[in-house]
Amino acid sequence: MVKIRLKKMGRKKLPIYKIVVAEAMSKRDGRAVDILGTYNPKSKELQLDVEKVKEWLSKGAKPTPRVASLIKKVLQ
Repeated sequence: MVKIRLKKMGRKKLPIYKIVVAEAMSKRDGRAVDILGTYNPKSKELQLDVEKVKEWLSKGAKPTPRVASLIKKVLQ
């Protein structure tokens, strides 16, 4: 099963997350199948490739609750 989830990047006290497609059983910061965008929680900046997101959702990828809320904000 494939999930769309956050991969933590950045440094201590200043996280930046990549929105990635990864196997459900892989580690949080493990190998990703595809990179869909980035999210900076400090500045609320969100960059997302909408076409790739739609493609992976049509293939059956399940987003985590946090990523689902970010996708919902972009698609509105």
